[in-house]
Amino acid sequence: MTDTGTAAERLIRIGEVARAAGVSVRAVRYYEQQGLLTAERSPSGQRRYRPEAITLVRFFQQMYAAGLTSQRIAELLPCWRAGHTDAEQRAMLRAERDRIQAKVDDLQAALDRLDEVIAITDEHP
Repeated sequence: MTDTGTAAERLIRIGEVARAAGVSVRAVRYYEQQGLLTAERSPSGQRRYRPEAITLVRFFQQMYAAGLTSQRIAELLPCWRAGHTDAEQRAMLRAERDRIQAKVDDLQAALDRLDEVIAITDEHP
């Protein structure tokens, strides 16, 4: 970690965020451009992030992998940060969960079929 002020104000560089979250520096910049992540700037203009940026970037990656858009992720962030939602937000969260569950079910069905084919080919090589 790099200290850029008081001890309570520990900020990390973009490369450290990227490495710890398992993404490229370009991805971190993209999240910032999309308004999903906020950086502070050092006196020399370098991006500095709070350590929780790592957890956020991992969350973004999971949501992108599940098919959510940047806009939808931005809508989820207040729920993530505040820990509470209004009725409209809860409906959106449930709709996204249902959509993801349907994808999981489809993938599980495909996996089951592959297991059947593997079992048949193991019996008759």
